[in-house]
Amino acid sequence: MKNIAKASPTTPAADSLHPALNRNIDAILQRRRKAADTAGLQERAAAAISRFAGSMAFVYIHIVLYGLWIIANTNLIPGMPVWDPSLVILAMAASVEAIFLSTFVLINQNRMAAEDDLRADLDLQVSLLNEHETTRLIAMVEAIAKKLEVPTEADDEVEELKRDVAPEAVLDRLEAKEGG
Repeated sequence: MKNIAKASPTTPAADSLHPALNRNIDAILQRRRKAADTAGLQERAAAAISRFAGSMAFVYIHIVLYGLWIIANTNLIPGMPVWDPSLVILAMAASVEAIFLSTFVLINQNRMAAEDDLRADLDLQVSLLNEHETTRLIAMVEAIAKKLEVPTEADDEVEELKRDVAPEAVLDRLEAKEGG
């Protein structure tokens, strides 16, 4: 594997990707592996059960098992004793299975929601940093334009554009709009 620390913007990247993009991909994959490695046995079990329950193999197994159960208990197989003529046992087993499966799925969804919250926080931080850097660039370009005495179409908007966005003010405004 290529050493990321030695990569530079002038070095051709593997698979024609920019080195910074490769570094970001590697960092994300490393973070996912770390999260998977630190997951407890119960979380890994719930994730594995949810993955299997969401597969076509799971569907096929249930079609076969429930189909055979129904066929056997409706006297369609000669000589086979009927043990659940009203299919109540099958309904109970399916209900209990559904309870457990929905619990495993909810556990897995809770874990995924926590990961989504972390990604949303990262997105917000990157967006705020980008906005701050853009604001600083606008101020620098305005200073250069003034120094060179170059008028621009944006002169009327520059003062507003140079101001950083206050995330608290945006959130307060959103909450006020939602509340009333």
